[in-house]
Amino acid sequence: MSVFDDREKAYEAKFARDQEIQFRITARRNRLVGEWAAERMGLTPEETDAYAKAVVQADFEEAGDEDVIRKLAGDLTAAGVEISDAEIRAALNDQAVEARRQFMDKI
Repeated sequence: MSVFDDREKAYEAKFARDQEIQFRITARRNRLVGEWAAERMGLTPEETDAYAKAVVQADFEEAGDEDVIRKLAGDLTAAGVEISDAEIRAALNDQAVEARRQFMDKI
């Protein structure tokens, strides 16, 4: 094996690890924002846990955050909570910072 082959394999391994880390952080962010929304809707602890898991699952519908934003906006509005897309996006950003902090504290 040449040095270039070794470098390529190392780069591919780093890329795969970076993608896995980003996936975990995004899933954690979605769980945190689901808990945030559940609190605004006044859900019980059991309902909050189930709702947070549903928000994580919603992110698998399409690439990007729009599927999560649609779910949160629809559910919050249905629960009678007045909220804008901007507020939801701000919550996503805040929870992304918290998710990254929590992840970095673990390693």
